[in-house]
Amino acid sequence: MALVGYFQSLGLGYGWAWFLSQALLILVFDVVLLVSIAFILLADRKIWAAVALRRGPNVVGPFGLLQTFADLIKFMVKEVIIPSGANKVIFFLAPLVTATLAFAGWAVIPMAQGWVVADINVGVLYLFAMSSLGVYGIIMAGWASNSKYPFLSALRAAAQMVSYEVSIGFVIITVLLFAGSLNLSAIVRAQETTGIFAFAHWNVCSILFPMLPIFFVSALAETNRPPFDLVEAESELVAGFFVEYSATQFMLFFLAEYVSIMLMCSMCTVLFLGGWLPPLNVVPFTWVPGIFWFLFKILFFFFLFAMVKAMVPRFRYDQLMRLGWKVFLPVSLFWVVLTAGWVLFVRPHL
Repeated sequence: MALVGYFQSLGLGYGWAWFLSQALLILVFDVVLLVSIAFILLADRKIWAAVALRRGPNVVGPFGLLQTFADLIKFMVKEVIIPSGANKVIFFLAPLVTATLAFAGWAVIPMAQGWVVADINVGVLYLFAMSSLGVYGIIMAGWASNSKYPFLSALRAAAQMVSYEVSIGFVIITVLLFAGSLNLSAIVRAQETTGIFAFAHWNVCSILFPMLPIFFVSALAETNRPPFDLVEAESELVAGFFVEYSATQFMLFFLAEYVSIMLMCSMCTVLFLGGWLPPLNVVPFTWVPGIFWFLFKILFFFFLFAMVKAMVPRFRYDQLMRLGWKVFLPVSLFWVVLTAGWVLFVRPHL
């Protein structure tokens, strides 16, 4: 609102002032997110190397800090190669759709009190829409490549994402029952307390605790992370549905994957770890701005993502589907009923 008032003071109407303020906010947010993803990617490679007793990137820049930016330049100057039999329009649109939807999900993530691009009352439904539409970019890439291997990989990825979205949906429903709102900021505020041990009021310390590991593992499958990277499991599939892509287009798919990973880490933070809230309501914890608590919790979940990638062997495809449909789905559905009963009969009397 301050930016809107500033632009209005320059003589612009409310409509233009609002549009320019939102555009500037989104631009700044995306630039910060892109720079953060560059270092997150480096951290992922460093953690993986450390587990394998290797050095990881350490040549470009001090401690290898500029390695990701060197990779960015390499991708941007490479030649874009298009298969002769590809559907060129859809082939170009697929990475743009995938990257755009990955970034769009961040619009409703509250990073601190009032620090959110769009604080809408149906933020959870918005995230469901963005994650569901993300399947289309993958299908478009696999089909437009005019090759059976990317197409097979795209079908695998689509089936995998749809299967685990069901479990994620039921997990989020249990959180919504506790918070009584679809607004992500309201979900964080519902975990707030004036007691000293603030973490005791987070959803992870309630009967929703079993939902956190289910959500975390489902997030691994949703983002095609190891041990669920079945889209590139066999040698013929190579890089999966984007095997025919090169240069900037390949970079967009790679970027979208890490943006989605960080989005899932932020969802774990908002839904279960109290978002920007400190773990203890005492000094010096209360002196730390909420944005730093939020970032610390996101980095904690990303560290778990990286460690799983480095340590857990890959699942077979039948094991992947069995885990989603025969384990996570029944458990999460049962927990929805259990949570509803808890909220109705037990929680009002606490």
